[in-house]
Amino acid sequence: MAFITLNELGENEIVPGFHGRFVHSEHVTLAFWDIDAGATLPDHAHAHEQIITHLVAGEFAFTLAGETRTLRAGSVVVIPGNVKHAGKAITPCRIIDAFYPARDDYRK
Repeated sequence: MAFITLNELGENEIVPGFHGRFVHSEHVTLAFWDIDAGATLPDHAHAHEQIITHLVAGEFAFTLAGETRTLRAGSVVVIPGNVKHAGKAITPCRIIDAFYPARDDYRK
């Protein structure tokens, strides 16, 4: 068990314009993103299941398996492992992602 204050965690810029704070359990990683307007997430895939659990604020153009939609506050996307996805922040965004299994590459 742990009690964590997010703004006490170090911030990592994983992709230019994507500033993340990460909370890890043994099996899951939660990513709390602050994303600059215009920042682009290149098309990629990974073995992890991912849920954009909550677009908290902003607008984000998200492409999943070739289909693009504009996400707004309250939007949720479920991304199976090994499925290509990409995106671009239309405005500054705050997004919370969940990954299973835990993203060891995000541990610092």
